[in-house]
Amino acid sequence: MTYDSDRIEALLEEGVRDKVYPGAVWAVGDSTGIRAQGTTGVLDPDQPDVPMRTDTVFDAASLTKILAVWSSIGALWQDGTLDLDQPLGTIWPEVTGHPLGAVTTRQLLTHTAGVPLRAQLKNLYGTDAEDIRSGVLHERLHRPPGQAVEYTDRAALILGYLAEHLSGQPLDQLATTRTWHPLGMNSTRFGPLPDEIAARCAPTELDQDTDTHLKGIAHDFSARLLGGVCGIAGVFTVLDDLVAFLRYMLDASTSRTRAGFGTKWTAYSLTIQTGELHPARGLFWHPAPGTTAEQDVWVHYGFTGTGMWVSPTKDRWAVLLTNKLYYTRDRGPLTDVRNAFRGLAFR
Repeated sequence: MTYDSDRIEALLEEGVRDKVYPGAVWAVGDSTGIRAQGTTGVLDPDQPDVPMRTDTVFDAASLTKILAVWSSIGALWQDGTLDLDQPLGTIWPEVTGHPLGAVTTRQLLTHTAGVPLRAQLKNLYGTDAEDIRSGVLHERLHRPPGQAVEYTDRAALILGYLAEHLSGQPLDQLATTRTWHPLGMNSTRFGPLPDEIAARCAPTELDQDTDTHLKGIAHDFSARLLGGVCGIAGVFTVLDDLVAFLRYMLDASTSRTRAGFGTKWTAYSLTIQTGELHPARGLFWHPAPGTTAEQDVWVHYGFTGTGMWVSPTKDRWAVLLTNKLYYTRDRGPLTDVRNAFRGLAFR
């Protein structure tokens, strides 16, 4: 397996020149390790002499849903603690008798649960963490479960609460003990980050209150509102840790006991779980844009500009980390870069 590193570097350098993002860190490889990697651009346009580095810390944004929630739910499933098709009300007293009680874990993982489409936590429930939890778990459904595929951050928030209930651990501790530390992902953690680590963090959105770009503090308001730890967002990570995570997903020879989830959970998740409904979804993963399920390239993105792809059939993975949110919330320009990058990584 070979990669055209020159074309990848040219693509990502063009993104820097066009101000799609200040800088990028990337790698492609397989279950044995990294086959090609690189960096381009700068950490912060206000400090043009500080380049992006392979150990730059990124606000993972929605990759939190994979790194913390998907992996933790997989660990509970692997242990036999969780049946994906059991109504939540039969295993979780907190939602028994409420609309969410009729929903299953599988429906949350496939975004077919019918829960409200936007979190809007502060506007709906205030700023107290317990009030927010109660409001989210007791809210009426947007539509009956199983009728439509509708992406919503609430699915991950609810699954994070479920994982905490079933494990008896806070989500950050559960992810750390069951996945991150066993895989050697020692730089992955929920924020806010201590100052010495935040200094290596790629800055994201401009904070209107301080007139500075966020570094080491989650861009996602829901994560900040909940103290930094929630299923929606809040994780910070580095390239090497994502490489370890993706290699583990692909490595069938790895012992099941090394981490909480295993290749069986990976293989099961990377299959279409939504039947005839569209868009097609696996379990928190979805087929990469421009591909089909049969082509077996699956993706998950983060709003800050992060992304990772995996293909068990091809025994390949790819990571592209940017801080595009430094410039804009517009998804379009980065979408073009991501699609081109995926095409080069999985050709």
